[in-house]
Amino acid sequence: MTVDRLVCANCAGPVSEGRCAVCRANRARMQQENPFAAISPAALIALLVALLAVVWVVHEAAV
Repeated sequence: MTVDRLVCANCAGPVSEGRCAVCRANRARMQQENPFAAISPAALIALLVALLAVVWVVHEAAV
């Protein structure tokens, strides 16, 4: 789960904005548990596409 989708029960704002102390604490805890929590799903997909492109280029160069 990414931080950008969570809503704080204390201030009803997005946890990613860190409006209150509870948001900031939960955001820090999630980033320690999973360093990829701060990366949006779109960025993960872009990284995957880039990785596939590199693998394809290496494969074509080897042939």
